[in-house]
Amino acid sequence: MKKILTLFAVVGLIAFSSCEGPEGPPGNDALSPAAFQVNNVNLTRGNNGFLYSYSANFTSLLYDDETVLIYRKTDVTNSGAPVWQLIPKTINFSNGDVLDYFFDFSREDFIISVEASFDLAQEPSFINNQTFRVVIIPSYLASTVNKSNYLDVMKAAKLNESQVKNIKF
Repeated sequence: MKKILTLFAVVGLIAFSSCEGPEGPPGNDALSPAAFQVNNVNLTRGNNGFLYSYSANFTSLLYDDETVLIYRKTDVTNSGAPVWQLIPKTINFSNGDVLDYFFDFSREDFIISVEASFDLAQEPSFINNQTFRVVIIPSYLASTVNKSNYLDVMKAAKLNESQVKNIKF
């Protein structure tokens, strides 16, 4: 009788130890960096001529441990490569005027804004036909890379230009 109970105990132990429960929430390894580009953005005027903004929803919710970086295309090199500038960015003009690009984001959306000490309608090149790159990376990566350098961020995130999606919101 003891041998039968021992046999059942061993078989039961083997059977229960091979069962798996439900999979837990994804950790950092499950986060996949992503980048997308928004072209021909015309920022919309706020309550006054000094503040303009553009907002869009993400196609899926961000994880709590993801960071959003946004770059503005400011120029093109002689070879045709885009020049990306991290925002927030303050531009100081020689006449004393100031212009600030900034953004905020949540798990659901982002807002890109530009505010100036002058009427931006008088300088539409800062608010019309803008191109932005939005890069989503795990937060731990954001603390280890030079975020000002777009190419460094893309390299650290293991993203290449062919993976940048053009998005129309």
